[in-house]
Amino acid sequence: MRLTVIGGYGRMGKRIIELALKEGITVSCAVEMQGSPVLGKKISDVFVVGENEKHGVFSENLISETDVVIDFSSPESTMKHLRMASKNEISYVIGTTGFSKEQEIEIEKLSKTASIVKSANMSLGVNVLFQITKQVSSMLGPQGYDIEIVELHHNKKKDSPSGTAKKLLDCIVEGAGKKHEDAVYGREGILGERKKEEIGVMAVRAGDIIGEHTVYLAGNDERIELTHRAHSRDTFARGAITAAKFVVGKPHGLYDMKDVLGLK
Repeated sequence: MRLTVIGGYGRMGKRIIELALKEGITVSCAVEMQGSPVLGKKISDVFVVGENEKHGVFSENLISETDVVIDFSSPESTMKHLRMASKNEISYVIGTTGFSKEQEIEIEKLSKTASIVKSANMSLGVNVLFQITKQVSSMLGPQGYDIEIVELHHNKKKDSPSGTAKKLLDCIVEGAGKKHEDAVYGREGILGERKKEEIGVMAVRAGDIIGEHTVYLAGNDERIELTHRAHSRDTFARGAITAAKFVVGKPHGLYDMKDVLGLK
């Protein structure tokens, strides 16, 4: 399998490449922005590659001599490279979040000519959390339990709330029979009593927190907390590599981590 990593010299990109190399995967290209100090360098100049001499270079553009792309960059960067990949029928793994509705629609269209895995979170644990949240919400939401989401991330994260929090909201809406319009993003001022249909979605940005998500389901005299904490970015990197292995050779279409992990 020949792998390209968008943002290959970033925090996530480095770990994806390092873990891929340990598995003996050929890194055919690592894409970086103009001005990056590694542009033009060989993968073997930056990473320990062992005896495999087939690895490529750091480039500004996606090359066609690759089987699959892993991308945790930005919505604009992802759309640019995804369009290129779809023209060449290159498989794609999207870990980027913060897409607009128009971009989401375009991704759906591009999946007609490419095999794409897209997920708000690549970790196994979070995808299990999605399942559990939907199930528990279906049980306690109709019983009048208040449901809230709190997510914590590092102070460099640009989008808010996180893609994972948005996916948890989807699970609650589906499970409890609520509406997306019921979501309340942060609270300030004298708002009166909490409306029963509300779903609070709160974002914390501080320090170097990798990622933490908690769903609260609170009733009279008790509450349930469903929490996932990421201890390392490796959990996302490994999940993305697993997704890349899954999607290569698959029919064109839009897949998610439930497909990858066999949770459907």
